[in-house]
Amino acid sequence: MENFVQYTPTRVVFGRGTENKTGELVKMYGGSRVFIVYGGGSAVKSGLIDRIKESLRREGIEFDEQGGTKPNPVLTHAEEGVRRAEDFGADFILGVGGGSAIDTAKAIAHGCANPYSKLWDIWTKKVPLEKSLPVGAVLTIAAAGSEMSDSAVLTNEALGIKAGINTEFNRCKFAVMNPELLFTLPKYQLAAGITDIMMHTMERYFIPDIKCDLTDEIAEGLLRTVIKNGRAVMAQEDNYDAMAEIMWCSSLSHNNLTECGRGKDFSVHKFGHALSAKYDYTHGATLSAVWGSWAEYLYMDALPRFSQFARRVYGVKTPDDRKAAKEGIERTVAFFREIGMPTSIIELGCAPTEKELKELAMAATKQDTLKLTRIRPVGAKEAEEIFRRAVAAAPSV
Repeated sequence: MENFVQYTPTRVVFGRGTENKTGELVKMYGGSRVFIVYGGGSAVKSGLIDRIKESLRREGIEFDEQGGTKPNPVLTHAEEGVRRAEDFGADFILGVGGGSAIDTAKAIAHGCANPYSKLWDIWTKKVPLEKSLPVGAVLTIAAAGSEMSDSAVLTNEALGIKAGINTEFNRCKFAVMNPELLFTLPKYQLAAGITDIMMHTMERYFIPDIKCDLTDEIAEGLLRTVIKNGRAVMAQEDNYDAMAEIMWCSSLSHNNLTECGRGKDFSVHKFGHALSAKYDYTHGATLSAVWGSWAEYLYMDALPRFSQFARRVYGVKTPDDRKAAKEGIERTVAFFREIGMPTSIIELGCAPTEKELKELAMAATKQDTLKLTRIRPVGAKEAEEIFRRAVAAAPSV
């Protein structure tokens, strides 16, 4: 087991009607002028934004707002939010939505607290981040886990780069989670969220040669829970108990719990970020499109991990490790297909040229300066091969 620090300071307020407590929670953390950040019109049409505003009014809290956050949040929108929040004099930022809205809220908080620094310089660590404004979240999409994570992601449209920043300043003060808010999500978006939850867990799980029995048990149980309840909510979105399980799994998959003693390896996310930065595809879909090829390329280098995954998550019985690992990969790809996720780049919606494959590989590896995976080093050449394998069809290992 590796050394680790587990720090999960976010207050979770979970259950029906909890969005009506937002004002109390903001006040608890010292907020008096709240800047609300949300995405499309669904939060407004559903009445959620009005309920949140009313909860703020009851506590005497002033507010301003910015809608229009994109599914792959962009730098320019966050920069606009910084300007507006500064003009309003915000002392608390509230993200309402999924990971995109919450990540944008985090970015606005960082920008407001550091008005003399460019946001992208903060994001790329050219300028150290030493302070930020407090952030809260009202979750409407179970996927990114941003409501409890130390991470946030933005796309710089001008550079075509999607990048993340990890800092304890990204930790939300509170996360309001009402599973009923997810009942009207489009099926595709729900499936993409389920995929992202699984990926956050699996990308920590497959790191080889580290013994972490309890962390493994947590990760395996989380994956079994996501698969079981993912099928249930895809069949019936207003299944409250199943949706509650998915929502809670989203948070636990990315609050560092499943990496205690093991760490993380977000190489599949690097592939997905390259695809979504270039083509603006849904994040979860970019992950399912490449995961099978990534696993096919690397599973023999972490055979005990892949075979254990197959046996403990899917109940595979064969004593042969290679056969077990192959079946675990195949069953995961089949599950992605079952819930309507693409399992190849063609299914994602594009057919990259050889030039574009090289560009994607360079983007994923930061111009071949970054070696991906803790299974074995993957540079631009190897990343290009994984992308190439992912183009035409789901792999047959």
